[in-house]
Amino acid sequence: MKIIIIGAYAIGTHLARLLSRNNDDITIIDDDGERLAQIGSDFDLMTMEASPSSINTLTDAGVAAADLFISVTPSQSLNINTCIIAHALGARKTVAKISDAEFTAEDKKEFFKRLGIDELIYPEILAARDIISGLKMSWVRQRWDVHDGALVMLGIKLREACEILNKPLREISGPNDPYHVVAIKRGTDTIIPGGNDKLELYDLAYFMTTRQYIPYIRKIVGKEHYVDVKNVMVMGGGTTAVRAVQTMPEYMDVKVIEMNPERCEYLNDILDNDKTLIINGDGRDIPLLTEEGIKNTQAFVALTGNAETNILACLTAKRLGVRKTVAMVENLDYASMAESLDIGTIINKKAIAASRIYQMMLDADVMNVTFLMSANADVAEFIPKEGSKVTRKPVKDLGLPPGMTIGGLVRDNIGMLVSGNTQIQAGDSVVVFCHGQNMKKIERLFN
Repeated sequence: MKIIIIGAYAIGTHLARLLSRNNDDITIIDDDGERLAQIGSDFDLMTMEASPSSINTLTDAGVAAADLFISVTPSQSLNINTCIIAHALGARKTVAKISDAEFTAEDKKEFFKRLGIDELIYPEILAARDIISGLKMSWVRQRWDVHDGALVMLGIKLREACEILNKPLREISGPNDPYHVVAIKRGTDTIIPGGNDKLELYDLAYFMTTRQYIPYIRKIVGKEHYVDVKNVMVMGGGTTAVRAVQTMPEYMDVKVIEMNPERCEYLNDILDNDKTLIINGDGRDIPLLTEEGIKNTQAFVALTGNAETNILACLTAKRLGVRKTVAMVENLDYASMAESLDIGTIINKKAIAASRIYQMMLDADVMNVTFLMSANADVAEFIPKEGSKVTRKPVKDLGLPPGMTIGGLVRDNIGMLVSGNTQIQAGDSVVVFCHGQNMKKIERLFN
């Protein structure tokens, strides 16, 4: 597959590194040589220092033969314009990063399609969805739904109250149990467990289950004492915060702490004042947090543009008794540090956006792909084609590659867990957990 990426900024660079695992023909174009140099020489891709909006540049890059053209610079207009040009020059599929929420409306999709733009990516909205998903369950680090919750994956940090520690998984998670442990993050290692593996204290365990058994999972991991989130404090009033607040459930009351007085006035104008209070101040200021009722707050969400600030603020909130903390960490180098500090849920817009784009380049029928930053792994929802390899034998006889496990499937809108005897059928929605594996190789099982 030939892929051209415009913009060696955060999303473009991360995406280029992610896609380079697949041995595809990748070219990344930017007019700044220093940004291109930061990608490094360890990845199998070509860089071009040139004007991305130049027709000659795109022609020289081979855009006429491009299967996927992705424009992810900070400039919305540049992204849209380059995609229009690329489409006119013959690119098969185009993707543009945008920053205007108006463009995401359903009735605008056909308009942009006519212009030659197949997909619009708005990272702030994607991040806001992940934030809200995390807030709805205060005891879960990450939740991932298949078919509106027919099948659910829960990432949970295991504490002393967990009932299933230090027992072989074959004893606690057999074919007849209502959950499977599909992965374990232990320290810096990600484990795809077998029957002899055990869950240990402070593991981040990924459970696959169905919606009706979520309360059961909550009980056995010892999280019943975690209260539901009703009061939320958000530090930082940027675009991601705005999108998150605008999509929060009605039962959540929100306080947004923002240092810039002018930004506070803007937030007051655009946010629902009945459920949102805007406070001018520093979210790391302990007296301010105390005065604003941090002890009666169930969740603290740090969304400033500075990763260190967000991490420190979440540590402060935890010290003050807040159980659920969410930190936006845009620097991937800080993500593992945040995890080791037990910050809580980590949000990275570029990883979320890259996962969404990555889904588009897979040839198989893939409904959803997300990157689990804490586990350095991908989880994807595949739909196998008639006669594909995964439909020919029971799961135990498929010879799945190391680092891959099938957690469950949805058939006729009913979620079910997968055991060794499960026979996957064409048209099932199959959830695959993938660590250290080339997703393109796994994709072949479903084609």
